[in-house]
Amino acid sequence: MSIAGTLLRSRAVAALASPHGIDRYLELVNPMWAAHEVRARLVEIRREVDVPGEPAVATLTFQPTSTWRGHRPGQYVQLAVDLPGARRLTRCFTLSSAGSRPGERFSVTMRANPDGEVSRYLVDQAAVGQVVHLSQAAGDFVLPDAVPEHVLFITGGSGITPAMAMLRSLLLRTHRGRVTFLHYTRSAEHQIFRAELEEIGTTGYGVDLHLVYPEQGGRNFSPMELERIVPHFREVDTWLCGPAGLVEAVRPAYEVDGVPNDRLRVEYFKPPRTSGLAGGRLAFDRSGVVADNSGQSILEQAEAAGLSPTFGCRMGICFSCTATKTEGKVRNVLTGETSDRPDEEIRICVSSPEGDCAIDL
Repeated sequence: MSIAGTLLRSRAVAALASPHGIDRYLELVNPMWAAHEVRARLVEIRREVDVPGEPAVATLTFQPTSTWRGHRPGQYVQLAVDLPGARRLTRCFTLSSAGSRPGERFSVTMRANPDGEVSRYLVDQAAVGQVVHLSQAAGDFVLPDAVPEHVLFITGGSGITPAMAMLRSLLLRTHRGRVTFLHYTRSAEHQIFRAELEEIGTTGYGVDLHLVYPEQGGRNFSPMELERIVPHFREVDTWLCGPAGLVEAVRPAYEVDGVPNDRLRVEYFKPPRTSGLAGGRLAFDRSGVVADNSGQSILEQAEAAGLSPTFGCRMGICFSCTATKTEGKVRNVLTGETSDRPDEEIRICVSSPEGDCAIDL
């Protein structure tokens, strides 16, 4: 840490800058100066997929401030952007570049979700030079320090991004073991990172690449198909990421007599549609709103009731939507686990109530 950095982070400077904080003043001089916060300047936008009539997919590369601590491939970051109208919204995106060290550039790849204000803005309107605010990287869907000899990635749709970050890192460090990469998407035209993957598949990187396109007759990843591609796949360390349909189709293949296999790591790119039990009443204590429990996630039910809870990823990984359940039972829609403890911190985007329930919202 530089002497200037140490000085700017000192208690004396914090006291002088109070109540706004030193970063408020540094930002006025140069948006890329920060003592505590993390910001990043957009330096490149590259379209990955642009199928007419469908949401575009783009990779955005950022130069962060020196306060960025770097990331491990597979992690995510929360990006905050100031949208037209002076609204600042924060959303969660997976990092798609290989691991970074403090202060190094990184990339995120995102689809311009029709319902996502932040992703649509970043893909369709953001310009090179724009500065965004962000969190430090987080998440444990990463490779271990000691990489297994054989690594298997199974991904679907936009769920390819964390696996791609890990694959790029393995190639950079010239991993000597085996890598099998299975990806499922609608067609070649919808394939994210298509050119790079085609190069990996044809230039002898040693990666066993399987790109499956159902519109062109590709087969689903059934247990039989997995066994055909990766013999004894249950004994291979596997990272699985994709929409709920893919995850729910693949995960049982790893179980024997219903017992989960710890070689399988799972991350949903889109959580499953809530299939909780409808019935009972859902009370939002602070707002005084009470609604019939529809069985949807608490976040969805809160929004349907006219509330605006804070959220980030809507996938249960960023904890932005954490709230206190004061009474009742909830089910985690990702794991199926239930809990009826009072005054419990829960992620409302992946929790659905079972019967009467009360939330501090």
